[in-house]
Amino acid sequence: MAQLVSETQRSGHWETLLEQIPYAGFIGLTAQTLGDEILFCMEPLESNTGNPLLPALHGGVIAGFMETAATLNLMVSLNVDQVPKVIDFTIDYLRSGKMKPTYATCILSRQGQRIANVQVNAWQKDRETPIATARVNFLMHDK
Repeated sequence: MAQLVSETQRSGHWETLLEQIPYAGFIGLTAQTLGDEILFCMEPLESNTGNPLLPALHGGVIAGFMETAATLNLMVSLNVDQVPKVIDFTIDYLRSGKMKPTYATCILSRQGQRIANVQVNAWQKDRETPIATARVNFLMHDK
């Protein structure tokens, strides 16, 4: 895993790392590095549907997408060789997620020796109109 994280950090190519995470493939998660920012995308797969009448994304899929994005962002940004443990995940659903591509970016808001805090924003059409925000607290592994 350490080699994949280092290679992703160096090259900006996410495919090989994402192939090692079955859930990422299941929900249609992709990622690309844009300068200093990592942009995560989740495609509107039928299996991600929560309410077929609207239709809308399942809230749990949105949360899983955001948690996975935060974990991957932290691992690649800090070149972490082990998956950090989620201590706490808090999400605020701001509006319904339509069956459209969903994007997320992460901000490392605090990093200590043992704990890291990541903020995640998810949107669909407009970055300024998020569908959800989340805060994730991680326990970092000793090196």
